[in-house]
Amino acid sequence: MSSYDPDLKPLALDEVKTYPLASRPSKVSLDDFAKSIGEDSSLKDFLASLPNILAVQSLRKLAAQMHRARELHKPIIWGIGGHVIKTGLAPIIIDLMKRGFVTAVAANGSVLVHDAEIAMVGSTSEDVDATLGEGVFGGADETGKLLNRAAQEGARDRIGLGEAMGRTLVGKAPRHANHSLLCAAYDSKVPFTAHVTIGGDIAHFHPEADGAALGATTHTDFRLLAELVRRMNGGGVYLNIGSAVVLPEVFLKCVTLVRNLGYELNDITTANFDFIQSYRPLTNVVRRPTADGAGKGYSITGHHELTIPLLAAELICGHHAQ
Repeated sequence: MSSYDPDLKPLALDEVKTYPLASRPSKVSLDDFAKSIGEDSSLKDFLASLPNILAVQSLRKLAAQMHRARELHKPIIWGIGGHVIKTGLAPIIIDLMKRGFVTAVAANGSVLVHDAEIAMVGSTSEDVDATLGEGVFGGADETGKLLNRAAQEGARDRIGLGEAMGRTLVGKAPRHANHSLLCAAYDSKVPFTAHVTIGGDIAHFHPEADGAALGATTHTDFRLLAELVRRMNGGGVYLNIGSAVVLPEVFLKCVTLVRNLGYELNDITTANFDFIQSYRPLTNVVRRPTADGAGKGYSITGHHELTIPLLAAELICGHHAQ
């Protein structure tokens, strides 16, 4: 016999209310399940076979909004970090640029480094552990000269750092220009804005580094990106891919600047792609700019080398592709 209070008894279950299982609304049904594919299945078959659940559902909805933005001639801005370049995704983004699914690129400073090195020599991403101890990490002469001379010439001509980099790099006719986002954007007249934190990139301790030039050109690009964000009103899309701090902060400041000046910024779509969902992208890209009915934000978790090709495939061959 229990030693507890005699009035303390287990709750009786005989009057619990139940209902028929089939009558209950459920979030998942067989219609949403994955389908098997065969050895001769097409890419379209593969996309249709994916389960219409969670990330796949988000990817499909995002692709639909990107199609809508293209039809409405609204900006589709790709905010990217250097990891996007280092995972070999430039050819996919360049192709999407030609198809009208990339109408502007916003990049942090590491993108400039890695994209320029790919264009010039076809390789990038040094082994930091092997070079830091000797004090030679980031000492590539050509990279430092290119970035800093572009900044100085851009400041002189009062253009943004991204445009200046594209102009300088294209002017060198690099051997691997067809794999360079900077070159592709400059040749296609697609706005490319660059947002650097001075001291955060290897070019900033090069002998030719000029803080004033870097500051002036990246500030011009901030204002240019703000104008692009202003034009997102009524159907534009912003993607944050691989930048955990700099670009989410810059994007949020663009949003507040646009609204501070009295412009409407509604019916927008934002998305964050990364292998972990960090605070700033979730807050400054996905949630805050789309709050109070201003739009819809998506979070798609996974490695860029998998998720971005999937997005491209959905855009080109998926249900909404024309």
